[in-house]
Amino acid sequence: MNKLRIAIQKSGRLNEDSLRLIKDCGISIDNGKDQLKAAARNFPMEVFFLRNGDIPQYLRDGVVDLAILGENLLAEKGTDLEVIEPLGFSKCRVSIAVPKGTAFKGIQDLEGKRIATSYPNTVKTFLKENKLKADLHIINGSVEIAPNIGLADAVCDIVSSGSTLFKNNLKEVVQIAKSQAVLVASPKISSDNRAILKTLQFRIQSVLRAKTSKYILLNCPNDKIEAISSLLPVLKSPTVLPLAQEGWSSLHSVINAGDFWEVIDQLKEEGAEGILVCPIEKMVL
Repeated sequence: MNKLRIAIQKSGRLNEDSLRLIKDCGISIDNGKDQLKAAARNFPMEVFFLRNGDIPQYLRDGVVDLAILGENLLAEKGTDLEVIEPLGFSKCRVSIAVPKGTAFKGIQDLEGKRIATSYPNTVKTFLKENKLKADLHIINGSVEIAPNIGLADAVCDIVSSGSTLFKNNLKEVVQIAKSQAVLVASPKISSDNRAILKTLQFRIQSVLRAKTSKYILLNCPNDKIEAISSLLPVLKSPTVLPLAQEGWSSLHSVINAGDFWEVIDQLKEEGAEGILVCPIEKMVL
């Protein structure tokens, strides 16, 4: 039986978020400590735990069929690879930072400076777009220390919370790009494994929809059902159930989590009462 081979980062936040997504898709992985490969018990899939920077080449060579990668790595090493699905987690940004005591008025201050980075292609593109010239020092590892040892005037690296920059007495001055995790396919994936991928993608989409939606229940007068329904446009139509009290109904629907606080006041103005909001585990459309 064919098995879908998916690569994920061997450690770190992206590894944890990727495994959580696989689990939320109902797939059980037997992964012991320091394993390089693990098989799923209830889905035709194998998971490879690989060094992040090596995964784009494994995709090109057809060693793996899929991978969960950050957009920042794709911009650096995988612009030719096919993105199947944006995943919305492990969000970060690629930014330039300088020592806190450095006066920085704008990107023109980067002219002629020494920049330490693990993302040379991304920095070169940024410099070219802004008609700037700088001396790049390519470092595979912790670039934040470079200004402190006199190797560079600035660094370019991924930033999540900014705590690493703070600990190294650096300040973020220019954001070059935003990044999130994406599902990427190999150009050599077989047609049989494409079919398995379609099933996996369906599960992933159901999980992602659930994370951005909430189930909402409320009571309202019957003459307000149409007005309230127009404020909850996520599904085709809300479910309406009559209450024991004459002239009232219970209305059930789905709402975008990000819109909840804006919509809730409008619902109350239209006469909604007893509003309950619940998380959704999976959402299949």
